[in-house]
Amino acid sequence: MDPQHPDRRPRRLRDLRGRRGLGGVREWGFFQVVNHGWGRAHAGGPGRVGEFFRLPAELKRSYANAPTTYEGYGSRLGTEVGAELDWGDYFFLNLLPESAKDYAKWPTEPLIVGREITEEYGREVVKLCGALLRLLSVSLGLGADFLQRSFGGAEEVGAACLRVSYYPKCPQPELTLGLSAHSDPGGLTVLSADDRVLGLQVRKAGRWVTVRPLPGALIVNVGDQIQVITNGIYKSVEHRVVVNAAAERLSIAVFYNPRSDLLIGPAPELLTPEQPPLYRPMTYSEYRMFIRKNGPKGKVQVESLKTV
Repeated sequence: MDPQHPDRRPRRLRDLRGRRGLGGVREWGFFQVVNHGWGRAHAGGPGRVGEFFRLPAELKRSYANAPTTYEGYGSRLGTEVGAELDWGDYFFLNLLPESAKDYAKWPTEPLIVGREITEEYGREVVKLCGALLRLLSVSLGLGADFLQRSFGGAEEVGAACLRVSYYPKCPQPELTLGLSAHSDPGGLTVLSADDRVLGLQVRKAGRWVTVRPLPGALIVNVGDQIQVITNGIYKSVEHRVVVNAAAERLSIAVFYNPRSDLLIGPAPELLTPEQPPLYRPMTYSEYRMFIRKNGPKGKVQVESLKTV
């Protein structure tokens, strides 16, 4: 992320097993995946998907999400009075489980990437997340399937969703944010962003560092659920999106999460008398409602789970 950081060079996915690779993940909570070899599912990047946000307002509103659910088109993450309204729109789709999909909310307008390609992209990202969970599990000295089991079992048993975010040009970018500071509530986030328009920033040692995507790279970050399961060994990182006056920005994020009804808490295998549980357990369904009601609030939610 930091162009001066010595570990910014690309490495093979399996190289994350090494001390430098996983040390970087523990230090930053963010890393980039390159040379993934995806063709059709990744062709065109976020630009083609962004055509939806240029449709007439009335047509976009026909896909509006309900107050109690994310799925569909929206312009704010918090539903409570006083939740911040950021400078951006989004479109949110459920990918897994299959029963959670509402195809009535999937855009069918011309020029929009179709259902088949969207689902293909989602499947590829879910496979990537499974591979990453295996590497992180091994790094903890546990079985390769440890984190996947903590999420509910096989890759397709977990929960996955996709959010397309659109940040239009802003005449006074110093007065607002595209997305306020927050940590992701779920497990892993895989982001495809335009490498020509910067906007994502991560908080490191009290300062905001701009993420500079490598061409064609996918940006991956750890979410709150992995922080809780690993008892703070791996930590989610606060991040935000800034806007600018010269260019719009688009990104596609896939969130890979535990099954919503599972009680998520620190893994017993990682606890000792010297390392007691730092967080109280909570289902992911209960946890994610915090950000749905209140919008992005830094790391307030995960910190509220601390027992000591």
